[in-house]
Amino acid sequence: MSAKLLEMKSISKSFGQVKALNKAKLELRAGEVHALLGANGAGKSTLIKILSGVFTEDNGEIVLDGRTVSFRSPKEAKDCGIHCVYQEVDTAIVPQLSVAENILLDSFAAERKWFVSRKKMLKQAHDALIQLHAGGISPDKPASALTLAEKQMVLIARALVREAKIIIFDEPTAPLSLEETRHLFEIIQKLKKRGVASIFISHRLPEVFEICDRITVMRDGEAVGTFLSPEITQQQVVDKMLGSQLSMELLRPGSKIGDVLLEVRHLDDDEMLRDISFSVSKGEVVGVVGLVGAGKTELAKALFGLSPWKSGEVVVHGEHFRFKHPSQAIKAGFALVPEERRKEGLFIGESVQANITFPHLRRFSSYSFLKKKAEQKYTEEMIDTLGIKTHSSQTPVMNLSGGNQQKVAIGKWMSGQAEIYLFDEPAKGVDIGAKKDIFQLIHRLAGSGKGVLYFSCDITEILAVSDRLLVMYDGAIVKELTAAEATQEEILLYASGGKEDGNEREIHRVFI
Repeated sequence: MSAKLLEMKSISKSFGQVKALNKAKLELRAGEVHALLGANGAGKSTLIKILSGVFTEDNGEIVLDGRTVSFRSPKEAKDCGIHCVYQEVDTAIVPQLSVAENILLDSFAAERKWFVSRKKMLKQAHDALIQLHAGGISPDKPASALTLAEKQMVLIARALVREAKIIIFDEPTAPLSLEETRHLFEIIQKLKKRGVASIFISHRLPEVFEICDRITVMRDGEAVGTFLSPEITQQQVVDKMLGSQLSMELLRPGSKIGDVLLEVRHLDDDEMLRDISFSVSKGEVVGVVGLVGAGKTELAKALFGLSPWKSGEVVVHGEHFRFKHPSQAIKAGFALVPEERRKEGLFIGESVQANITFPHLRRFSSYSFLKKKAEQKYTEEMIDTLGIKTHSSQTPVMNLSGGNQQKVAIGKWMSGQAEIYLFDEPAKGVDIGAKKDIFQLIHRLAGSGKGVLYFSCDITEILAVSDRLLVMYDGAIVKELTAAEATQEEILLYASGGKEDGNEREIHRVFI
């Protein structure tokens, strides 16, 4: 095997009281494709952000090409040859610039030139694209007109012109078609022959075993082992990832499940969602689980009228609906707590009171005048009921912790006419205490006869909160399981597109 290029030794990192990394390690060799795997919260992203200069390690050592380094910014990491290609490629592409300008963007910043030869710029960009067998992308083309796969090629070309030593691919295939994925793998193999090392982060095990030479598995902020791909099985990877991870032990109140409240029949948007059918009953919490890109958020938004669907129907209490706007969904009894609470679920600069009472302003108004005392009393009651930690009802929501922000996002719907609650990754970015409080709020809603759809990629959460589970893969519901029969391994299997042999009950596990 080739010489050691990178070694991250005993890397530790804490955020307040939360220890994200505990003496984590990673070794990388020149020309190697190395998988970095682990469940949500395992520490993968933090380790990579330290390597790419986004975060600085608290303790530990990074050795690159035999020299100890510590990056204080992404620019310092790039100057040393470390580049990232993220799943969300639009975060690194400037749409107003051309392909060539995007490819040379880091070079402009590094060289600090006042004048740039357009002819030379176009040639450099074209040469880089030719190396990637992407010569069909015109250097003059506006970046805003590129497909996701083309944008990835631009980012890889950007790394090439800077003579990258290491390229980090973070869930690179999530937005790609099978053909685009195949092309990306061909590019990674070409990079390998040039001596460029790749760190490959993915939830899809077939891809990992197809493209990667070695695999490092992380769990609870630590690297639990590094293995040669031919010497470990997919099952062993899953076992090492899960380890002795404890499930959340929550006392389920055992709500009585009533009549069917919601029916979704053959919902299809001709883009992401494919023939979606399911039901939710009164008092029932239905978990919708899948990988990033499986279509969970798209389904939640379609049900709330935020995105259109081409065919299918939504039935509530026997009445048929086709939502074209959220106001229609709200009128039909839907409430959505979105994944991006700061952007979509809250008026982040406004007070707790303004956020909690906004959906109910009519009950606090009389002839266009607000009943301020009634509004404040209601807010204080909700703060007490939800356990929101705030100095006052007038505190701006931006000053609250993530968990308390989420409680506000949930609380604003608690006393409305909603009967069907859509929670999209409600426990994302909150601590365990706030997570428990949120689950209790959800169970309280179910106990009052509401129907709940809980969308999450966190299997532990889904198992803790749900009465029944729907597993999504590639825009479709591929499996329905009761809480009693569901296991982490079975959910992992179906969420990756794996299948179970009905005769021998042999499970073909294909992802983490």
